[in-house]
Amino acid sequence: MSHSSSSSSSSNPGSPTATAAPNITTATVVNTSETPSSSSSFSSKAHSSIQSLSSIISSIPSSLSSSPNPSFSLLHDPTISSQISSLLRHPDSGSGDNNLCRWLYDTFHSTDPELQLVVLRFIPIIAGVYLSRIALRKSLAGFEAILLAFYAHETNARGGQPITVHVPDLSHPSIYHEAKPSAKNKSTELNLAVISPTLEPHGTMRSTRRARIVGVALELYYSKISQMPVTSKIEFCEFCEIWAGKSRANHKDGEEDHGKKSGSNDDEMEKVKKERRIPLPWELLQPSLRILGHCFLGPHRSKELFDAASSAIKSLYERSLHDIDAKAILATSSLLRLEKFALDPKNNIDHTEIKMENVISL
Repeated sequence: MSHSSSSSSSSNPGSPTATAAPNITTATVVNTSETPSSSSSFSSKAHSSIQSLSSIISSIPSSLSSSPNPSFSLLHDPTISSQISSLLRHPDSGSGDNNLCRWLYDTFHSTDPELQLVVLRFIPIIAGVYLSRIALRKSLAGFEAILLAFYAHETNARGGQPITVHVPDLSHPSIYHEAKPSAKNKSTELNLAVISPTLEPHGTMRSTRRARIVGVALELYYSKISQMPVTSKIEFCEFCEIWAGKSRANHKDGEEDHGKKSGSNDDEMEKVKKERRIPLPWELLQPSLRILGHCFLGPHRSKELFDAASSAIKSLYERSLHDIDAKAILATSSLLRLEKFALDPKNNIDHTEIKMENVISL
């Protein structure tokens, strides 16, 4: 597939219209099949990308260049991920002339799917820092260019179609039961639920589109979440708590913050001041809850990720109660019930296992 994304700078950060960076050029994404020649081309592009990154971050492990799969190694290398994460969180990050934003933008527009995963790995931080700094009214054209690239990619990939799911219709009999034929009703035939509506092309970031564009970026992240490192998912859980207005360092489960501070939490408090509570419309909350659902119900075996996701969902549940948002209350409370179900030892039973007993029943 191919697509292009238009971008321009935001001349007035206080205006309701924000646009992408002018000095980040458009590119094309093309799906290719895995052949020896394309594999060699991907490897060459990965090495070129690593070489470009070496001028941005302080150090790159020497083993990365000699890796048989440099893109995969780049995705899972903790040293490089930590350096990039720190740079993205820097107070001056996200501007239109930011070298790291340019590198992420160009790398996403490469034809190497694994290199694109490297960029998607940082969606939690890009979206988290961007949304948390909107109120500061500073130029974030670099972040906006990357988010618009994600949105353009998904718009082109979906081909004007929404994402839907079939919902069982209880008014229709199942295949295991007999029932008298009933008159057809149009209301019973509409058993499609729209997960994500049709996307309209957008080349600029406006305040009225912001939540939708960032939400689509999170949907793209969710579609690749099984390939994302655990640290990336934990970062997303932490931002969900910040968005909800709750600091993990200063709250216990079910307790409110009454202004108590300690010296050991000064750094955390300063971080929370910069990354603050944000509005959570459904188009942003829904993909966030889908990601969190994977984080504590997915096939992973990370207790740290499970605990982080559990804490994030509790924070969002408290936020939904505060906002009196019925849809959000229903969704978050459902996830909390699933968590209790997952933690109940009575439910950790493999029903396919044959029990060995000494008693023979006749």
